[in-house]
Amino acid sequence: MLVHAFGAVMDSPDLVALAVVGDGEAETAPLEGSWKGISFLNPARDGAVLPVLHLNGAKISGPTVLARKPPAEVRRLLEGHGYDVLEVTGDDLPGMHRRFAQILATAWERIRGIQQDARSGSWDGTRPRWPLIVLRTPKGWTGPAEVDGVRVVGTWRAHQLPLAGVRDNPERLAELEQWLRSYRPEDLFTPDGAPVALVQEAAPPGELRMSASPHANGGLLTRDLVLPDLRDHAVDVAAPATVRLESTRRLGELLREVYRANPDRFRLFCPDETNSNRLGAVFDASDRAFMERVEPGDVALSREGRVMEVLSEHNCHGWLEGYTLTGRHGLFATYEAFAMVSASQTIQHAKWLEEAESLAWRAPVPSLNVLLTSTAWRNDHNGFSHQGPGLIQNVITQRGTISRVYLPPDANCLLAVADRCLRSRSEVNLIVIDKQPQLQWLTLDQAAEHCARGACVWDWAGTDDGSDDPDVVLACAGDIVTMEAVAAADILRRWLPRFRVRVVNVVDLMALTRPRDHPHGMAPMVFEELFTANVDVVVAFHGYPGAIHQLVHGRPDADRFHVRGFIEQGTTTTPFDMVVLNRASRYHLVMDALNNARRTPRGASELKAWCERRLAEHAEYVVEHLEDMPEVRDWTLQRP
Repeated sequence: MLVHAFGAVMDSPDLVALAVVGDGEAETAPLEGSWKGISFLNPARDGAVLPVLHLNGAKISGPTVLARKPPAEVRRLLEGHGYDVLEVTGDDLPGMHRRFAQILATAWERIRGIQQDARSGSWDGTRPRWPLIVLRTPKGWTGPAEVDGVRVVGTWRAHQLPLAGVRDNPERLAELEQWLRSYRPEDLFTPDGAPVALVQEAAPPGELRMSASPHANGGLLTRDLVLPDLRDHAVDVAAPATVRLESTRRLGELLREVYRANPDRFRLFCPDETNSNRLGAVFDASDRAFMERVEPGDVALSREGRVMEVLSEHNCHGWLEGYTLTGRHGLFATYEAFAMVSASQTIQHAKWLEEAESLAWRAPVPSLNVLLTSTAWRNDHNGFSHQGPGLIQNVITQRGTISRVYLPPDANCLLAVADRCLRSRSEVNLIVIDKQPQLQWLTLDQAAEHCARGACVWDWAGTDDGSDDPDVVLACAGDIVTMEAVAAADILRRWLPRFRVRVVNVVDLMALTRPRDHPHGMAPMVFEELFTANVDVVVAFHGYPGAIHQLVHGRPDADRFHVRGFIEQGTTTTPFDMVVLNRASRYHLVMDALNNARRTPRGASELKAWCERRLAEHAEYVVEHLEDMPEVRDWTLQRP
């Protein structure tokens, strides 16, 4: 057995997660956010987390709420969450050390008792009451009691720098020395700075040391996932843009098989939206994890479940972080706009991975995989509050060794991307695709090649016939805008057959960057093959337009990229009206192509007028019929 700390929250009250790692076959629990979700732990299967609520009275500039509540109220609150509350209070030494050691031993015994009952078959299945320690000590305990006659210990001032100006103030320097000497370093270290024998003898050996535990260096314990054959879940695409289906539903079927093949090292984390995101096939393999009372009307809910659902982006994200950091694999799926609720966690995890790269002893861990669906462009009933692609902006700013952003346009590309992400290590993989029925473009083989390259010319969608000299390039990145870009190219083909249009689809967003900025960045020659060196490029982008300008910075003549994307225009409306409101519709793209082409073809003005009429007709039709015009709603690609 082993007890070791995994860290604490900066501002008090501090919640220190102590992981109690069980026998070799047992899992450790997800750590971050686990104090509210500890009831999800199955004592027969999982390790356990011992939460320590450290109430030292103050945060950076004032008191904390729970520290000022009567202890009886705090106890009732935590007991209401299902905990067996143990309390330690005081400031006397060494008495506090002894009492805290006894409480740890008590908690350990209760945890082991719960696990042993469950593993011996005597557990009746009811939710166990796991221990939780409430530790009350003074803020700044053992530090300077007063500075300049002002009380520090036991106040919020101890959270700040208690002794400032030590370099210039001899009195302050003396106080600092007195404070540090109060810890009697001469009793703990030899004159040359090595720990004395007493300290070394007290340290646990080998992997029992907190710093050497493989559970705190999860890459040492990581085993590859057994992944299914993508062909078993692929869409049969006889021709581009002729079949519509929900792409994420195919991903759900893939994840179902991942669950079945990896019962001890894969979980899906989702804020109560697994079915909504069309991933519900996983419930064929596992229920939702739930340790509370299960009633007859409940669906896919059990103590043995391994699908982690709770309506909290923070909690789900934190669970996945702890799961990957301890060596297991997972996926966090949420609505696109609500990914911003936990965006700071995504960034902080990326920063941790970035710094871990420089530590040779840290083994790579499974990647943090984030799937965003119910996207900005297809919230037919949720509206403006659910329309926000901001997480893309956050992820692309992280180091190139860590950050990945994928915009698969269809189901087969989604499968190829998911397979790559589930195999990866120490990355933050952001996958963005909508859950609504959408056109399918590529066969599985085509999708695999497309995703490996990151971006490709779709010759079948354009009219440049392989020419090295197109009149304009139409680029797209994202599922809905890909449809608009291909539809725009189709309009140009029908109206202006001699007008040379090249269509480029980007699935790996970071491929747009320079190789010096990102390992996925396209080499200059490849970039020029796709986008030419001097032809204007009209880009239809899923997210905020500025992201594309940021990524192509430093490319030849970057000002020739003209981006249409989400510009904070939205409401509860039809799918096509969303692209119209954000000026990213096929008609806007056609006019952009004509305005920015290197030559103005005969018939351009007539086509522009036609596009303007179509937009006017759409505005009237959508108000009267509350749905899109049939020629838009039912559009498919019809090639001669």
